[in-house]
Amino acid sequence: MADDLFGASAEQQLAARAPLADRMRPVRLDDIVGQDHLLAPGRPLRVLIEADRLSSVILWGPPGTGKTTLARVIARHTAKAFETLSAVTAGVKDVREITARAEQRLGERGQGTILFLDEVHRFNKAQQDALLPSVESGLLVLIGATTENPYFEVNPPLLSRSTLFRLNELDLDAVRVLIERGLAEEGVTADADAIDHLATRAAGDGRHTLTSLEVAAALARQRGRDAEPVVTLADAEAALGTKALRYGRDDHYDVISAFIKSIRGSDPDAGLYWLATMLEAGEDARFIARRLVILASEDIGLADPTSLLAATAAAHALEYVGLPEAQLNLAQAVVHLATAPKSNRAALGIWSARADVRDRPSSGVPAHLRDAHYQGAKTLGHGAGYEYPHDDPEGWVPQRYLPPEVADRRYYEPSSHGHEQELSARMDRLRPPQRTDRSGPDGASPARSAREADQP
Repeated sequence: MADDLFGASAEQQLAARAPLADRMRPVRLDDIVGQDHLLAPGRPLRVLIEADRLSSVILWGPPGTGKTTLARVIARHTAKAFETLSAVTAGVKDVREITARAEQRLGERGQGTILFLDEVHRFNKAQQDALLPSVESGLLVLIGATTENPYFEVNPPLLSRSTLFRLNELDLDAVRVLIERGLAEEGVTADADAIDHLATRAAGDGRHTLTSLEVAAALARQRGRDAEPVVTLADAEAALGTKALRYGRDDHYDVISAFIKSIRGSDPDAGLYWLATMLEAGEDARFIARRLVILASEDIGLADPTSLLAATAAAHALEYVGLPEAQLNLAQAVVHLATAPKSNRAALGIWSARADVRDRPSSGVPAHLRDAHYQGAKTLGHGAGYEYPHDDPEGWVPQRYLPPEVADRRYYEPSSHGHEQELSARMDRLRPPQRTDRSGPDGASPARSAREADQP
């Protein structure tokens, strides 16, 4: 009995000292804010929870959006046993122990088991595979929580056996509701501008908002010991401090996509913004430089031949001087590439040519183009009929260089942008009129296919 009393007292002490976000953690579905698309009356997730018919799910969302809170509310609504693991510290041994208990539970009293696995993306492939048989058989109902894109981080077999629910960042109204509840819990009031500052700086993260509010409330109480504590704008600003930029694997792909598309779209301001976002988040600067070198040829090409020089110079400067100074070189390259005339004709040319090489049979190198330098080559007819362009006063002769199967194909068609306008005029003078057929073997235009693939 004494141990129980001391245990209960310790729990009360810990609860009283717990961070504000833990003290305010909702215990009912109606108390959860910001996820009405999942938890409003009649919405699918709410219906499944209230009916205690939940099957395995993956809860995917940014930090502070309520994934762990939702799992704890589910634990209160279910008749199943509820087990929790953190993928940060757990391993296959822990999974096997929970599986054994679940089998015993089901055999002895017909009770199912829910396993809440926080940070599920931290489990490697072998650890996730250890879960698969129990999830597949229904022995375990898995609730996995992750901040990372599950399509990248969760094994496809496990993901296919789970329903994916995406939690959104908290909107401004939801954050304000949290702040009002937090003020009541802390027993303080706040100026309107302090609330506005906390809400607008929340970045959709409820936990960070409440942690900042707790610090601001402590500052207000310290300052106004003899009066009712009021959180001021200065308290809110001091409490917020700095917050690390959220930048997971999903953001990596999204931000680099926005970066490339902004430069391709000739917007130097957006290009610099996304460059700054990546640098602030600690992105590998070599990766950024490589993408610029690729973009210089893929999206600009011969419309501005100096763009490739600018991109490779920035990559070289990065290796030579390093960050932070090389941010200047990267920025210069971004502005150069964004403001340059654009053409993807060189890229379309190689994509289309490779498609023909893969899909169209070829008789090989025409005889007049074959190597005639080795002994006996001429007896094979190699080089016969070849005309040396430099022997002509214009430096060019009308001569076929493509195999006959693709002799009428045009792989490079200069655009009318930038330097390619001059190239177009020159090529028109040199090349005889031919049928323009840029479609691939399936009839799809390589240009259209590239756009539809939405290459970053």
